[in-house]
Amino acid sequence: MQLRSVTTVTLLSISLLFIFTPNAHAHNITRLLADHPEFSTFNHYLSLTHLAGEINSRTTITVCAVDNAAMSDLLSTHPSIYTVKNILSLHVLLDYFGAKKLHQITNGTALAATMFQATGSAPGSSGFVNITDLKGGKVGFSPEDNNNLINTYFVKSVKEIPYNLSVIQISKVLPSDVAAAPAPGPAETNITAVMSAHGCKVFADTLIADVDAEKTFESNAEGGLTVFCPGDDAFKAFLPKYKNLTAARKTALLEYHGVPVYQSLAMLKSNNGDMNTLATDGASKFDFTVQNDGMDVTLKTKVVTAKITGTLIDEQPIAIYTIDKVLLPKELFKAQAETPAPAPAPDVTADSPKPSTKKSKKAPSPSDEADTPSPADDAADQVADQNAAVRFDGARFGSLIVCVWWIVKTMLL
Repeated sequence: MQLRSVTTVTLLSISLLFIFTPNAHAHNITRLLADHPEFSTFNHYLSLTHLAGEINSRTTITVCAVDNAAMSDLLSTHPSIYTVKNILSLHVLLDYFGAKKLHQITNGTALAATMFQATGSAPGSSGFVNITDLKGGKVGFSPEDNNNLINTYFVKSVKEIPYNLSVIQISKVLPSDVAAAPAPGPAETNITAVMSAHGCKVFADTLIADVDAEKTFESNAEGGLTVFCPGDDAFKAFLPKYKNLTAARKTALLEYHGVPVYQSLAMLKSNNGDMNTLATDGASKFDFTVQNDGMDVTLKTKVVTAKITGTLIDEQPIAIYTIDKVLLPKELFKAQAETPAPAPAPDVTADSPKPSTKKSKKAPSPSDEADTPSPADDAADQVADQNAAVRFDGARFGSLIVCVWWIVKTMLL
């Protein structure tokens, strides 16, 4: 009986552990570093160069952060933003190196690939970093093109999520002539020409006709821009409603299809949640929610849900995607009423209810233009922080019920 009780408790413990272990979720390097003001400049440039999104999209990575003083030394030479990106990408190792692993390197040395190497911009092996466990507990870092000179050292561990993300501080910026070389910026991209040539001509022509909206898109192109352009069929069908909008609302609707940062498809898949647009301005939110639906990426407003159907260009700092519907912001259009759940079928023995004599109200059409902005979103509609979200798993709950039933049955035998 005692053995049976021990077995019962063990099985129950394992079941509960299986049920309630939270699912793994993506890390967010900028939020993590925000808790450490000594790395504020480094953190700022991870965002400015869009390296933060690339870091967040990877599951096994080490970020070698440098403090504000080291970043000041780097910026004193006035490098272009593209050169800064190359230098900082050399500080992102494509493997996990926590403090313990750094001091237990096999044979005392390891060669780590970096994000600089992964971009293809680093010739030969210049995108690799040598890590050496030195005497006295020191760990040194040296890029391959630094002639094996070690003058950068491990300072401390900042944050470790074992085998997924390690953030460590190193004493100074890694010296690399290749990474620090002047880097040319991308060739200027004609946004409307790209869209016109790939099935979004109606949207592109409409954008060109709106001087204010076109200027907003162009002014954001150099710093980072993501455009979601509706296909010709979708926008043609919407044109009659578009023509009924005021000039200001036409501009807002067009700007609603642009996001003022570069977002690769991988970044969109890993960073689900609310996203501001070029139309966002103070109290006027003009945002939408990015969600994964299997392998698809959807953009959800309170009025419509559109799906990304193709990629026209994805080359930093610009990404342009085609979508199957026009994005309709709740600030300009009435939100769709939620479809009520169907009533349960009546019991066969019960009297059939008499049909109601009242006419049901028609749900507002997405095409109806709102006279005033819609009320603030309910708290329940807000998207939870992806770094703290834990999803309830119905299948695991079912497993718990079955396991508890089996345990009770065993004890009663």
